[in-house]
Amino acid sequence: MPAARRSAAKWLALGFSLATLLLAAVQFARFDPDAKGPFQLTESHAWIADFGVRYDLGVDGIAVVLIGLTALLIPFIVLAGWHDADPPSSPPFGEEGPNRVVNNWRPVQGFFALILMVEAMVVIAFEATDVFLFYIFFEAMLIPMYFLIGGFGDRAGERGESESAAQRSYAAVKFLLYNLVGGLIMLAAVIGLYAVTAHQLGTGTFSLTEIVQARAAGKLEFATVTERALFLGFFFAFAVKAPLWPLHTWLPNAMGEATAPVAVLITAVVDKVGTFAMLRFCLQLFPEASKWATPVILVLSLVSILYGALLAVGQRDIKRLIAYASISHFGFIVLGIFAMTTQGQSGATLYMLNHGISTAALLLVAGFLISRRGSRLIADYGGVQKVAPVLAGTFLVGGLATLSLPGLAPFVSEFLVLVGTFSRYPAVGAIATLGIVLAALYVLVLYQRTMTGPVKEPVRGMPDLRVRELVVVAPLIALLLFLGVYPKPVTRILDPAVEHTMSQVHQGDPKADVPVNDVEAAK
Repeated sequence: MPAARRSAAKWLALGFSLATLLLAAVQFARFDPDAKGPFQLTESHAWIADFGVRYDLGVDGIAVVLIGLTALLIPFIVLAGWHDADPPSSPPFGEEGPNRVVNNWRPVQGFFALILMVEAMVVIAFEATDVFLFYIFFEAMLIPMYFLIGGFGDRAGERGESESAAQRSYAAVKFLLYNLVGGLIMLAAVIGLYAVTAHQLGTGTFSLTEIVQARAAGKLEFATVTERALFLGFFFAFAVKAPLWPLHTWLPNAMGEATAPVAVLITAVVDKVGTFAMLRFCLQLFPEASKWATPVILVLSLVSILYGALLAVGQRDIKRLIAYASISHFGFIVLGIFAMTTQGQSGATLYMLNHGISTAALLLVAGFLISRRGSRLIADYGGVQKVAPVLAGTFLVGGLATLSLPGLAPFVSEFLVLVGTFSRYPAVGAIATLGIVLAALYVLVLYQRTMTGPVKEPVRGMPDLRVRELVVVAPLIALLLFLGVYPKPVTRILDPAVEHTMSQVHQGDPKADVPVNDVEAAK
């Protein structure tokens, strides 16, 4: 493909991503957190009328924030992946890097078109208030992701072309199969939900608003067994997407074989659809089943937190380490959701935003590092801070955000999750704090082994971050600092949506266990 056409495709993709960011900013500005009703900026059109399927869109505070996160990250993903689909280039430490490229016959415009396609599908999934509409885009986003992982995967390392292609193909197929199985189980639950509404309301519907209102008015009731079965069908699909242990094994393969920008797309954007859907659909459609399943889900969350952190400690591959760290962080998010407290769910929703920003910062800097050296192995680095201090500094800030250092954005959300969990389940909250200790271990050891110590010979001459790379990283670092000291602009939008969800589950915060004599003495 001529260089001019490649360049035009890149600038066009960047232009569309910036236009989407502008629209998301307008939506954010128009959203009123004090308005009554669960959804704002709604849109409704008949679609498949015979089956009660409608094109219904609407946003609450959680959706607005996550749409903003998605729209914010895509331009950075485009810029970070500027050369990921270019024809091969071999000079070491070149602008394109020695091993970041893919097959020459893969068109550049295809790579960026797939990224924009994922963005569009994720945004519609966040806005969909029709269950069937949500399901379609929940599943459809798997197709462009499959091609991004398998067709435009990472080539860093000492593997030959055939082995590299086989590993990329394996990771892409595993990603697709895991999520397709979850989606098929969810489809059965979606059909079951429609059958129940058709039987009791006379007309089947997939509208989240109509179903919730019918339940509140006593017009729609689920048998206990039916509600639990439907809940499990939805939750299974969302737990695969999130991912939650033991349905997580596709993530390390997918992130390891994808390029760093695509890995950000997976864990900071696509995976958020799973945790978001737990709040929007599992808790609001099946409140009693959600409370019934809470003890088991809390245990799975704890396992995810500790298992992901422990495996991150033992990783030799930089990107797989970040993947296992993400599994641990998603455990915190699910823990906050099912703690069934206002603080826990506020922390979980804020964690979705903060995790997206911190993981994007760390992964993208790691991608810039890997593209220079041509290796994902931690042992191949050492002394980078002496030859590329800005790269090392931004890597450190991203790592400190990952371990939730006070003053950086993830600390606030992780603190709220733990406080909210501890107020209802003290033992669970106490065990979950071990994840913080392990996070400090794997992040600091990673930094020590790659950035400090004597400069290894292959690292000598490594260039520092270039202008394009600084444009990608600097805004993310600034957001981590800003939200770390002043999260109120976001929490003000999230809190009303969290309170609405809590009311749908008929769950209140536990009262403080203070003896009456102590209260009187305080007066």
